[in-house]
Amino acid sequence: MGGATGAGWRAAGLVWRGGEPELEWWAPGSELRRAGALPLGAEPAFAVGADRRCVGLWRAGRRIACPTARTLEAGSRSSQCGECARLDRQNSVAADTLLDDPRPYAVYLAHHGSAGIKVGITAAERGLARLLEQGALASVFLSEGTLPSARRVEHLLGVALGLPDRVSTVRKRVARAAPGTPAERAASLLAQVARTRELDWPEGQTRRADAEIADHCARYGLADSGLHPDAAVEPLRPGDVVTGRVVCRIASDLYLAVPSTGLALLDTRLLSGWAVSRSATPAPFTARLAPVPRMTEPQEQPGLF
Repeated sequence: MGGATGAGWRAAGLVWRGGEPELEWWAPGSELRRAGALPLGAEPAFAVGADRRCVGLWRAGRRIACPTARTLEAGSRSSQCGECARLDRQNSVAADTLLDDPRPYAVYLAHHGSAGIKVGITAAERGLARLLEQGALASVFLSEGTLPSARRVEHLLGVALGLPDRVSTVRKRVARAAPGTPAERAASLLAQVARTRELDWPEGQTRRADAEIADHCARYGLADSGLHPDAAVEPLRPGDVVTGRVVCRIASDLYLAVPSTGLALLDTRLLSGWAVSRSATPAPFTARLAPVPRMTEPQEQPGLF
């Protein structure tokens, strides 16, 4: 884990940089921030400290500490307290509060297996990062231009083609059990691309001449045969130890091969904010686990991201 988890460090979450996932850490009271790579086959081992606190927010690549270092509930999948989350949304494309952003924005289609294909937008300079963050199995960029025009295209595809702009976490995880093949995903995306070409495109967005399909499953470590986790890590407690061999990294999820347990799913959003330290290896896995039923059909979930 890159040696970044010594005394005083806290987990900041899983991030995708340069097409690869990293676990990020920060040192409270300083600007120090480090990240540890998570290659397939790696065996991370860390112990959870005494408490879990708000990670604050980021502006222009710098972390702004939570002014009250608010304690977070162990089961929260948000790494921010309510006040920091509110401040973040005041400067958020997702919340439509940055409509004057001068950067070019791209419109994309993201394939989520049996969970369906969604439409979305991202700053063009971010490239594939947004697709990897959401765990898209494959994707294609359609056009690029101003932020307001990207929003108009997103709305058009939602109304005219019935494409959603969100897919629930539960449905994405179920879809990973049978993700299909790269050829099948490409065919589905190309069929949707053909439908988009029949529509009048709003001004401000320039369509891409070629539909270049990017398949992400090999990057995640997600095989055509799919993933079938035996258990999921429950909300962490002080002193818990998490360890295992990395089998797959997708979106904010880690799939770890754990002796005597099998394949365990760790939602790294539950890790963010905890004080952490490196655990000696080999170390026993002590975090609580909940059995994961074998699901074949998508199920509804109230929370989306």
